[in-house]
Amino acid sequence: MGFLEKMMDKAKSDARTIILPETTDIRILKAAADAAARKIANIILIGDKKQIEREASENSLDISSSKIIEIDGFPQMNEFVNELVELRKHKGMTVEAAREMLRNPLAFGIMMVKMNMADGMVAGAINSTANTLRPALQILKTAPGTKLVSAFFIMCVPDCSYGDNGTFAYGDCGLIENPDADQLSEIAISTAASFKSLVGTEPIVAMLSYSTYGSAQSELTEKVILATKLAREKAPGLAIDGELQLDAAIVESIGKKKAPGSKYAGKANVLIFPDLNAGNIGYKLTERLARAEAYGPLLQGIAKPVNDLSRGCSAEDITGVIAITAVQAQNMEK
Repeated sequence: MGFLEKMMDKAKSDARTIILPETTDIRILKAAADAAARKIANIILIGDKKQIEREASENSLDISSSKIIEIDGFPQMNEFVNELVELRKHKGMTVEAAREMLRNPLAFGIMMVKMNMADGMVAGAINSTANTLRPALQILKTAPGTKLVSAFFIMCVPDCSYGDNGTFAYGDCGLIENPDADQLSEIAISTAASFKSLVGTEPIVAMLSYSTYGSAQSELTEKVILATKLAREKAPGLAIDGELQLDAAIVESIGKKKAPGSKYAGKANVLIFPDLNAGNIGYKLTERLARAEAYGPLLQGIAKPVNDLSRGCSAEDITGVIAITAVQAQNMEK
C-alpha cells in the first residue's frame, strides 16, 4: 500500500472536518466531491451557495454532503469579529478592520478552525503561500514549543530502494528562503517529527550540502555544519548527520566511502536542504525526472493543520492534501 493510500485509510478511520475556501476554482469542487465520495473528510466549502451548486451541477459533481458557508449573513460573525479583535489588539486591530479582514475566505476559514468549527484548512490553488500562511499565523499562531513555521514535502519515488522504500520528507522546499543555522536546525527537527507522524517509520535526517565531512569549506558549508550541531543539542535522540552530499546521504556504499564512521550516511529518509533554491529545485527534479509523487508544500509548526497547495495542482492532488491534513489533525489531538 502506497503512502497516499495509507493516508486515505487513516483519514477514513476518524473523519475530520476540513475547510476549502477557494470555491471559485473547479478543482476545489472536484476534490470536495472526491473526498466526500471516499469518506476521507467532512468538507466545508466557503462561498456563494448558488454559484457553488450551479458549478457542481454543470460539472456533474455530487457535493451534497459538503456544508456550504456564506460569509455574508453568517450568524456568528460578531463572535468571530470580537475574537479577532482580542487576538490582534496588540497590533491595533479594530472592529471595523476585523470585519473587513474576515470578508476574505482564507481568514474566515482560519477563524472557523480557531473556533473549533473545523479541524484544518487546505488552500493555495489560487492564492500564494504568503496569502495562505498570513492569516494562519495571525489567528492560529505557532504550535506550543515551536519556534518556526516551515514547509516540507512528502516525496514518493516509484521503484526506489532509497529512503523508506522510496518515501522521503524534503524540507524546507516551500517557505523559508535562506534559513540561518538555527532556523535550519529547527526545520530539521520539525521535518523529522512530521515524517514520523505521517509515514510512521523512524526518521534519519541528512543535512545536505555540496560538501561531505569537510570536503569543501565555505560559509555555506559552515552553516550546515553548525545547524547539524544545534539540531543534535536540541534533539539528542534524533538520528541526524551532516554535512552530507546527496549521494552520501542516501546511497550506503557512497556514504561509507565519503563519511566513514557515520551511523546514518547512506540511510537518510529526511533530506534537509540548505536554502529554498536548493529545496525547490530538488523536489521538482525528483518529481519530474523520477516521476515521483510530491505532496506539499505541507506546513509544520502551526497550532492547527493548515496546508498550502501548488497553484499548478490537480484535483487529485488536492484530495491527497485533504487526506494528509485530516491525518495531521488526528495526530495533533493525540
